[in-house]
Amino acid sequence: MVCHMATSRDLLLAERGRTQTRIQALEREFADIAEAASSAGTDDEHDPEGATLAFERQHTAALLDQAREQLAAIEAALRKLQDGSYGICQRCGQPIEAARLAARPSAATCLPCAEPPSRRG
Repeated sequence: MVCHMATSRDLLLAERGRTQTRIQALEREFADIAEAASSAGTDDEHDPEGATLAFERQHTAALLDQAREQLAAIEAALRKLQDGSYGICQRCGQPIEAARLAARPSAATCLPCAEPPSRRG
Protein backbone atom coordinates (compact mmCIF):
# COMPACT_ATOMS: atom_id res chain seq x y z
CA MET A 1 0.00 0.00 0.00
CA VAL A 2 2.83 2.41 0.84
CA CYS A 3 4.43 1.80 -2.55
CA HIS A 4 1.13 2.54 -4.33
CA MET A 5 0.68 5.72 -2.30
CA ALA A 6 4.21 6.88 -3.11
CA THR A 7 3.51 6.29 -6.79
CA SER A 8 0.21 8.18 -6.57
CA ARG A 9 1.94 11.02 -4.73
CA ASP A 10 4.68 11.14 -7.38
CA LEU A 11 2.06 11.21 -10.15
CA LEU A 12 0.13 13.97 -8.41
CA LEU A 13 3.24 16.06 -7.77
CA ALA A 14 4.33 15.71 -11.40
CA GLU A 15 0.84 16.64 -12.59
CA ARG A 16 0.82 19.61 -10.19
CA GLY A 17 4.14 20.82 -11.60
CA ARG A 18 2.90 20.54 -15.20
CA THR A 19 -0.33 22.31 -14.30
CA GLN A 20 1.46 25.15 -12.50
CA THR A 21 3.74 25.59 -15.53
CA ARG A 22 0.66 25.66 -17.80
CA ILE A 23 -1.02 28.28 -15.59
CA GLN A 24 2.07 30.49 -15.70
CA ALA A 25 2.24 30.19 -19.50
CA LEU A 26 -1.48 30.97 -19.86
CA GLU A 27 -1.18 33.96 -17.52
CA ARG A 28 1.68 35.32 -19.67
CA GLU A 29 -0.33 34.68 -22.83
CA PHE A 30 -3.37 36.43 -21.34
CA ALA A 31 -1.23 39.43 -20.36
CA ASP A 32 0.28 39.55 -23.86
CA ILE A 33 -3.17 39.50 -25.47
CA ALA A 34 -4.41 42.23 -23.14
CA GLU A 35 -1.33 44.31 -23.91
CA ALA A 36 -1.79 43.79 -27.66
CA ALA A 37 -5.41 44.88 -27.41
CA SER A 38 -4.60 48.00 -25.41
CA SER A 39 -1.55 49.03 -27.44
CA ALA A 40 -3.38 48.59 -30.72
CA GLY A 41 -6.26 50.69 -29.47
CA THR A 42 -8.65 48.19 -30.98
CA ASP A 43 -12.37 48.44 -30.60
CA ASP A 44 -13.55 44.85 -30.09
CA GLU A 45 -16.91 45.59 -31.62
CA HIS A 46 -15.90 47.52 -34.76
CA ASP A 47 -12.32 46.55 -35.55
CA PRO A 48 -11.86 43.16 -37.28
CA GLU A 49 -8.61 42.64 -35.33
CA GLY A 50 -10.37 43.51 -32.11
CA ALA A 51 -12.80 40.62 -32.52
CA THR A 52 -9.88 38.21 -32.94
CA LEU A 53 -8.17 39.57 -29.84
CA ALA A 54 -11.42 39.35 -27.88
CA PHE A 55 -11.85 35.72 -28.94
CA GLU A 56 -8.24 34.90 -28.03
CA ARG A 57 -8.65 36.62 -24.66
CA GLN A 58 -11.86 34.66 -23.89
CA HIS A 59 -10.32 31.38 -25.08
CA THR A 60 -7.18 31.89 -22.99
CA ALA A 61 -9.27 32.89 -19.96
CA ALA A 62 -11.30 29.68 -20.32
CA LEU A 63 -8.13 27.57 -20.56
CA LEU A 64 -6.74 29.38 -17.53
CA ASP A 65 -9.92 28.65 -15.54
CA GLN A 66 -9.70 24.96 -16.50
CA ALA A 67 -6.05 24.78 -15.46
CA ARG A 68 -6.83 26.43 -12.12
CA GLU A 69 -9.68 23.95 -11.55
CA GLN A 70 -7.29 21.10 -12.37
CA LEU A 71 -4.76 22.47 -9.88
CA ALA A 72 -7.47 22.61 -7.20
CA ALA A 73 -8.40 18.96 -7.96
CA ILE A 74 -4.74 17.94 -7.67
CA GLU A 75 -4.38 19.77 -4.36
CA ALA A 76 -7.55 18.07 -3.07
CA ALA A 77 -6.18 14.67 -4.14
CA LEU A 78 -2.92 15.37 -2.32
CA ARG A 79 -4.89 16.21 0.85
CA LYS A 80 -6.88 12.97 0.45
CA LEU A 81 -3.65 11.05 0.07
CA GLN A 82 -2.51 12.48 3.41
CA ASP A 83 -5.74 11.77 5.27
CA GLY A 84 -6.11 8.27 3.81
CA SER A 85 -9.22 8.86 1.71
CA TYR A 86 -7.40 8.94 -1.65
CA GLY A 87 -8.80 6.53 -4.22
CA ILE A 88 -12.28 6.44 -2.70
CA CYS A 89 -15.14 7.74 -4.86
CA GLN A 90 -16.59 10.87 -3.30
CA ARG A 91 -20.03 10.00 -4.70
CA CYS A 92 -20.55 6.29 -3.89
CA GLY A 93 -17.72 5.54 -1.45
CA GLN A 94 -16.36 2.64 -3.50
CA PRO A 95 -12.69 2.35 -4.53
CA ILE A 96 -11.74 4.18 -7.73
CA GLU A 97 -10.30 1.83 -10.35
CA ALA A 98 -6.47 1.70 -10.37
CA ALA A 99 -6.41 2.26 -14.15
CA ARG A 100 -8.49 5.44 -13.72
CA LEU A 101 -6.16 6.74 -11.02
CA ALA A 102 -3.14 5.91 -13.18
CA ALA A 103 -4.64 7.84 -16.09
CA ARG A 104 -6.07 10.65 -13.99
CA PRO A 105 -4.43 10.77 -10.55
CA SER A 106 -6.71 13.58 -9.36
CA ALA A 107 -9.93 11.67 -10.14
CA ALA A 108 -12.44 12.09 -7.33
CA THR A 109 -15.04 9.64 -8.64
CA CYS A 110 -15.08 6.10 -10.01
CA LEU A 111 -15.93 5.62 -13.69
CA PRO A 112 -19.59 4.70 -13.16
CA CYS A 113 -20.15 7.82 -11.04
CA ALA A 114 -18.21 9.98 -13.52
CA GLU A 115 -20.56 9.11 -16.39
CA PRO A 116 -23.28 11.62 -17.20
CA PRO A 117 -26.63 10.71 -15.59
CA SER A 118 -28.14 9.96 -19.03
CA ARG A 119 -25.56 7.18 -19.59
CA ARG A 120 -25.92 5.54 -16.16
CA GLY A 121 -28.10 2.42 -15.90
